[in-house]
Amino acid sequence: MKQFLFAIGLSILFISPSFSQKKKEVEIQKTNYLPLVKSLETTIGTLYLSISGDKKEKRDWDLFKYLFNENAKLITTGVDYENKLQAKYMTPAEYVKTSKDWMLKNGFHEKEINRIVHTFGNITQVFSTFEAYHSEDDKEPFMKGINSIQLIFDGNRWWIINLLWSNETEEKPIPSEFLQKDEN
Repeated sequence: MKQFLFAIGLSILFISPSFSQKKKEVEIQKTNYLPLVKSLETTIGTLYLSISGDKKEKRDWDLFKYLFNENAKLITTGVDYENKLQAKYMTPAEYVKTSKDWMLKNGFHEKEINRIVHTFGNITQVFSTFEAYHSEDDKEPFMKGINSIQLIFDGNRWWIINLLWSNETEEKPIPSEFLQKDEN
């Protein structure tokens, strides 16, 4: 009986570290997103990358939400069924809720093709012209538009304060000053 209890005791002693080690492997790792918002360039790039992906490709929505100030709004504009201009206001969480299933079903790659930046002190306004594709293999975009992105630098990182966008239509094409310039 003593040998049996001794064997059980030894088993517990040797098994316990492996259980605790396995438990550590299962713990959710916290991702340090801070390097992705240290510069204006990485913040804007991360915005586009965080929402882009093929069909059935999950996005890192925690990263997407990390880009935004707690009071930020995402605002889409367009015309309603009576051809009246509308603005729809969303929090980052509401945007994720309304967009993620569609993106998983259809694929969505948003690519910046031109950027105009104006900065004063710690605030910046970016007009970012984009094209959207269902797949990176698509030759032509299914949508074009302009993102108007307002940001603030708090001395440590960039925060998106507001993101307002409008899509190009036949009646309202993107003006040439917002399009990519020829490099010739």
